[in-house]
Amino acid sequence: MAFTCAAICKLKLAATDANGVLMEFWAWSSYGDSSEVFKAQVRVAAADENNPDQTSWYVDVLSSQWQGVRIASCSDTWNSFPPVGGPPAWLSTPEDVSDLSSDIPYNYLSANLILQGAVDASNCPDGGLQPDGSANQCGQEAARGAVDDWQNQFDSLIISTAQDTGVPAQLLKNLFARESQFWPGVFKASTDAGLGQLTENGADTTLLWNTSFYAQYCPLVLSSKTCNLGYLHLKDEEQQLLREALVAGVNARCDNCTLGIDLSRANFSVGVFADTLLASCEQTGQVIHNVIGQSPGDVASYEDLWKFTLVNYNAGAGCLYHAVNDTWSTDHILTWDALSSHFTDVCAPAKDYVNDISK
Repeated sequence: MAFTCAAICKLKLAATDANGVLMEFWAWSSYGDSSEVFKAQVRVAAADENNPDQTSWYVDVLSSQWQGVRIASCSDTWNSFPPVGGPPAWLSTPEDVSDLSSDIPYNYLSANLILQGAVDASNCPDGGLQPDGSANQCGQEAARGAVDDWQNQFDSLIISTAQDTGVPAQLLKNLFARESQFWPGVFKASTDAGLGQLTENGADTTLLWNTSFYAQYCPLVLSSKTCNLGYLHLKDEEQQLLREALVAGVNARCDNCTLGIDLSRANFSVGVFADTLLASCEQTGQVIHNVIGQSPGDVASYEDLWKFTLVNYNAGAGCLYHAVNDTWSTDHILTWDALSSHFTDVCAPAKDYVNDISK
């Protein structure tokens, strides 16, 4: 197709299948020189397939040159389009912050608010707490209003982070709910820290697989000259220093702060966990390519690829690799239903983890 246009080129595109079509494009100037050749995966679908006089269309573009509305995160990495018409609710970002609101009576959060004096449960048996430190029924009822307020205080920040990074807001909120019940310290005296319970292994994934985050974060801890070597080329002790600093940076526990929580650090961590999910989606894509030798979007759906990413985030790349390998070798398909039946015993808890977040 040859055409001449001014600053804006308008093309009439035919409807494609769900995977779209590959386009190559470049520009010639009147001086005879040419731009670099670029590629774009373009999908065109009717907004209403049953309407013979169709005038509305969904158009999605995967390309490094795309400057329109940002497509769903990790689509470029996986070469995978979200479902026509938009992703499922758990992978969405609402326009209104009120649509992200929740009112779940979290027990662990209730207990922490009672322990820190944010909730008066003095009229409850044993001060509202069970011997194991959880909240009893009276304690949960006393804490209900405070729990609702606490779990929704990060909503505006989650939405703005989703808009900046492309990581779905509802996914972030569901992740925080599952990992920490929105209490951004150390969970039950473990080494996991923050709203999304970051570990040193998780920090390693973030620093290795999210190169833009590494480039911004590393100079806060090490010299720019050292950081320019790249994470893989740092000394072991330098890598460890970065991992420890990142885990400490998302741990909002603060003995001298109100309620024992540094909320400014908790707010900072929301972006870190979004970047960690982006790192995990990069690693997930590489795992699938290494095992199958194809683009992730060619063998799995957008929604299932996010579920595989959550396996990588929660259980690690080793669990994901073995599950992908066993599933592909046995079933010759790569769906969540198939893959979730191929976990080893040590990796099996990842199934409930993913189902909790994606329900």
